[in-house]
Amino acid sequence: MFDIGFTELLLIAVVALVVLGPERLPKAARFAGLWVRRARAQWYSVKSELERELAADELKRSLHDARQAAQDLQQALHDTETGVEAQVRAAEAEARREIEGLRRQAGAGLAGDATTRPDAVTADAAADNEAPTGDVPTGDAPTDNAPMTAPAGALSHAGVHDDDASPHQPDLLPAHDTDRNDGRRR
Repeated sequence: MFDIGFTELLLIAVVALVVLGPERLPKAARFAGLWVRRARAQWYSVKSELERELAADELKRSLHDARQAAQDLQQALHDTETGVEAQVRAAEAEARREIEGLRRQAGAGLAGDATTRPDAVTADAAADNEAPTGDVPTGDAPTDNAPMTAPAGALSHAGVHDDDASPHQPDLLPAHDTDRNDGRRR
């Protein structure tokens, strides 16, 4: 658009020499050079300001993207934590149900085996004879006046081993029980 060649510059210099004369031409050239320098300095200033603003905008965008990624990661971690907690609760509830089922089976196995023996007292009969106490539920613990008995293999059939027995549980076999094979007291 402003394509100025050497011939155009030469023509402008000749016209300036004729119009201004040899006395004022050096001052006019210095004045024109000063304005050209100022215009270039202003142009570079505007250009650098635009570059800084673009860099700041790009930095803001990258910072915003990083914050958004951090929020997404935090949300994903929160969702994962919530999911894991729900799975843990479900597994805990399932384990409790299984333990309760095993306890019921063990209780039913003990009650079923105890009722087949004529000298056995069931947990329900012991509970009827027992007065309720503070922290021991009725029917769950044997009483001192009515010992609960069970056959020798009843605990192992119910899934409870001798190692698992609580120190608070009394021995399930009465002291007067004898071994049927050789007649010795146990």
